[in-house]
Amino acid sequence: MTKLARHKTILELASNAPLASQEELQRALGKRGFKVGQATLSRDIHELGLVKTGEGYALPNGNGASDPSLPPVSRLVREFVLDVRPAQNLLVIKTAVGSAQPVAAALDSESWPEVVGTIAGDDAILIVSPNKKATAKLANRIREMLA
Repeated sequence: MTKLARHKTILELASNAPLASQEELQRALGKRGFKVGQATLSRDIHELGLVKTGEGYALPNGNGASDPSLPPVSRLVREFVLDVRPAQNLLVIKTAVGSAQPVAAALDSESWPEVVGTIAGDDAILIVSPNKKATAKLANRIREMLA
């Protein structure tokens, strides 16, 4: 199972109730098919921005982000996007295998005016923009996240 799937599961668990300890989180992940060590779990907690409260690990500010199912778009782009190719008013984004759909969902959630719509496969995303200028702006925005 992928890191993205594990992160999504951790966010889901934390949004339901605080997790008393890393051991509790490790057991809950194990029940969902994720075998994860303590070091990886610590990194995940840090990367996801979970906070330690008196009740355990929780999302910041209660339930945290408006959409706990997706990490920030900049992180998804940085981790999974391999190439950005503009073509007229279209933008083709190559991703790691199995990562196109979560990246496309995160890009869609940004509601950028340069994006008319997206179509995601397994390792590629097609983004339709209203014109060539918007495509160039979008390509630059995504490339900046890669830097």
